[in-house]
Amino acid sequence: MLHSSLRAWAFPTSLIGIALVVGCRAESSATHDAQPAAARAAHQMTIVARNFAFDAPDTIPAGLTTLTLTNQGTEYHHATLIRLDDGKTIADLSTAMAEHGPPPSWITFVGGSSAPEPGRESTITTAFEPGNYAIICFIPSSDGVPHFAKGMMKAFTVVPDPSAPTELPEADVIVSLTDYDFTFSTPLTAGQHRILIRNDGPQIHELYMAKLEPGKTLGDFLAWSETLKGPAPSTTFSGVANLNPGHQNLVTVDVTPGDYVLICFVPDAGDGKPHFAHGMAKQITVS
Repeated sequence: MLHSSLRAWAFPTSLIGIALVVGCRAESSATHDAQPAAARAAHQMTIVARNFAFDAPDTIPAGLTTLTLTNQGTEYHHATLIRLDDGKTIADLSTAMAEHGPPPSWITFVGGSSAPEPGRESTITTAFEPGNYAIICFIPSSDGVPHFAKGMMKAFTVVPDPSAPTELPEADVIVSLTDYDFTFSTPLTAGQHRILIRNDGPQIHELYMAKLEPGKTLGDFLAWSETLKGPAPSTTFSGVANLNPGHQNLVTVDVTPGDYVLICFVPDAGDGKPHFAHGMAKQITVS
């Protein structure tokens, strides 16, 4: 299944309070193409996804960073970015995940790349704060084992760079993520847009956006995503990985006419069901 959704962890109601606290950090992530001045000043980071590992730098400078995820594997992979509190390491994170308990209070989901198909890539821009981070792929293989359990975790450190820019460009479309909906500030139209994706809900959310093949529907996509078998009824278009409440991401995209699906796969804090099962999935038409 394509569910990128932390099934190693339950999300109890108590996590909501944790998320509201850690979500107050100022990291913002994700744009395909920042406005020209910001793009020239941004640092560059490349992540290569394979079956089942990430190739990425061990250290990068803080500030605005253009991150390109290239999928050189044979399965879907994404790059979920997690900031670790001071003193915590990826070994601590791995231990916590193996215990199958709730996510620890010392992590913050700061977005990251949606899952491009094998052979494709996805680019975002994020303003990194100094600290320790992890890149993780939560997507499971057809055997049901999530990729992180096969070794798809990578640590990196962000070191201070006081002169680096941190501001993201102004958006012309805002998508608000809540329990359980995607709300657009204005209908999405064909053409280039800067889209701010903001988590205004009390839980962690993500936005996976794919363009449907002609004649395909949201129902076709959801059925296919359970097994990932056979031709996909869609192509990954854009989106961002898990965001703590209060975090926001910007993507710059060239939207073409057609039908699109918007999905959140994150499991609910209450019953553990994926958010799309609570209605956080929709099909939109762009003309």
